[in-house]
Formats: sequence, structure tokens, C-alpha cells
Amino acid sequence: MKIYHIILIIFLAISFLFYGYGCLFLDKMKLEFVRFKLSDTQRKITGVLQIIAGVALLLSFISPLVGIIATGGLTIQMFLGFMVRLKIKDSIILSLPSFVFMILNGYLFVHFLAIYS
Repeated sequence: MKIYHIILIIFLAISFLFYGYGCLFLDKMKLEFVRFKLSDTQRKITGVLQIIAGVALLLSFISPLVGIIATGGLTIQMFLGFMVRLKIKDSIILSLPSFVFMILNGYLFVHFLAIYS
């Protein structure tokens, strides 16, 4: 595995672990989900899935299959997050992070598929 893949995996894992924690415990994130017009249950599900995926990204160093599952799920989740941002008419600047994370996870998804096959 190349160094930039390792750095990207660690960066994404840390990012999703922090975001998942924020979804579950930070009042700021609770308010964001209200702004997104999403329920409290959706916020909690998002937080748990992000934490699981963050841990799975770290486990992808051991198993490319885990990497496929994690990055595939995160790509879908980031696509849905981007769609929510478009639906509530967020600016491009506010929508860009979810789009970029979708692309990065999609890239790693393809990378893990190549390793696994």
C-alpha cells in the first residue's frame, strides 16, 4: 500500500470518528441535524455508522474486505449527506465537504476492490 493511501485512510478514519462522536454527543451537531430536517434517530444512526466506519477504516489495514465495506458505506453516506445539503439549499462552500469526502471514499473503495480481487 502506498503512503498516500495510508495517510488518506488514517485522515478519513479520524474524521469519521470525530464526526460520529459529534453526532452523538455535541449540541452543535444536534442543531445541525434539526437544520438538515433530519430526526434525532437519524442523527444517532449517522453517528453510530460513522464511528463503526471509522474503526473499520483502521481495520482495513488488516483486511481489504473490511475496507471495501467501510468505504462503500461511507461513499453512500456522503452522497446522501450531499443530497441533504442540496435539498436544504446550502451554499456550495457548506456542501463541498460532503462531496469531497464522497469522492475520497469512492477512490478508496476502488483501491480496496483492486487489492481484494
